[in-house]
Amino acid sequence: MKTTRLMATSILALVTGLSPVLAQVTAIGAPEGQVNIVAWPGYIERGETMAEFDWVTKFEEASGCKVNVKTANTSDEMVALMNEGGFDLVTASGDASLRLVAGDRVQPINIDLIPSWSTVDDRLKSAPWHTVDGVHYGVPYMWGPNVLMYNTEVFPEPPTSWNVVFEEMTLPDGKSNKGRVQAYDGPIHVADAAQYLMFHKPELGITSPYELNDEQYKAALDLLRVQRNLTSRYWHDAFIQMDDFKNEGVVASGSWPFQVNLLKGEGQPIASVIPQEGATGWADTTMMHVNAANPNCSYLWMEHSLASNLQSDLSVWFGANPSVPAACTDGRGMQTAEGCTANGLDDFEKIRFWTTPVSNCSQGENVCVPYYRWVSDYIGVIGGR
Repeated sequence: MKTTRLMATSILALVTGLSPVLAQVTAIGAPEGQVNIVAWPGYIERGETMAEFDWVTKFEEASGCKVNVKTANTSDEMVALMNEGGFDLVTASGDASLRLVAGDRVQPINIDLIPSWSTVDDRLKSAPWHTVDGVHYGVPYMWGPNVLMYNTEVFPEPPTSWNVVFEEMTLPDGKSNKGRVQAYDGPIHVADAAQYLMFHKPELGITSPYELNDEQYKAALDLLRVQRNLTSRYWHDAFIQMDDFKNEGVVASGSWPFQVNLLKGEGQPIASVIPQEGATGWADTTMMHVNAANPNCSYLWMEHSLASNLQSDLSVWFGANPSVPAACTDGRGMQTAEGCTANGLDDFEKIRFWTTPVSNCSQGENVCVPYYRWVSDYIGVIGGR
C-alpha cells in the first residue's frame, strides 16, 4: 500500500504540483433529471438480464434521475471515454483511476455529502487508487480477484497453476491447450505474467507485478509471446468470452466472476479457481468527471451505490466483494457471509490490485518501465511481434 501511495503521489505531482485541491460540490441541489455513467459490464443492472437483479429502477423513481449507462470492457476504454467527455461518472479500476486524476479528468469528492461513507470498509476508505495526498477522488464500489475460469469436463480437478494458459501442455483430456485458451485484451495483463514469474522465477527479484525493471519486464513479455502461440482470442467483451467457452472450444482463461456466475447459471460445465501463484485483482471506484453536467444526480447515485441491499445483490450478481462489509451479513439483500467468503472477502491482502505502472517506483526513480511502454509493447505481442 505504501508503494502504491507513493506512485499515486508521483503521478499527481506531474500535473498539479500537489497544490491543495478541494471538492467542487459543497451542497446537493435539485436533481438535473439524469446521470450518465461509464461502467463495467454487469455493474449497473435494471432487471433486463435477470428480473431479480435491479438496483436502478427504484433509484430513478425516488430521485428523478434517469440512469444512462455506457458499457466499457477495459480500463483504457474507460479512460478514453472520460477524456472525450459527456459522462458524469465512471466505475474505474486502479489502473485507470490514477490516470484520470493525473489527467484532471475527475474531481475530488466531498464525502460529507455521502451519508453512507461511514459504512465503507476501512481498508478502502483511503485506498491509494482513489486517494491522493489525502484527497478522495471517488467512492469505493466493488472489489475482487481475476480468476482462472475453466471447463470442468476438461479439468475434473481444479487447475493448480496459471501454467495452463501460459505454457504449452497436454490437458487432462489428453489434448493440447494450444488454441483452447484465452488472454485478456489489455496491457494490464502484463502484470499477470509478472505475477506468474514472481512465483516460478524468484531469481528475477520481482516484488510487485506493477513495478518491473527492464530485465523483469523483458521476461514478462517473453512469457506473453509464448502465450500468444496458445491463445485463440484475446478477450475484452465478457459476453463474447462466454460464447467462446460455450461454442468455440475454449476451456481455460483468466476471467471475472461475472462470466463464471452467468455460465454456471446456464448450467454450463464451468468453475473458477485462484491458483497457487495468486491473482491480480480490481478495486473499482465510482469517480466523477471534472466537468460533470449532472453533479447533483451524480452525488445521489454515489450515495445510492453504497446502499447495503445494492451492494449485497451486486456482490451476488458479479461474484465480487462489497465495499460495505455489512452487505454480507445484514440480510437486506441476497448475499450471505458464506457467499462473501467464497468471493474472497478474506483474501484482500493476497490480491495484487490493478494500479497504473509508473517509472518512479520503489526500486528507484526512473527504474521501472512506465505504462505507455506496456501499452505499445502489448499491442506488439498481440500482433505477433
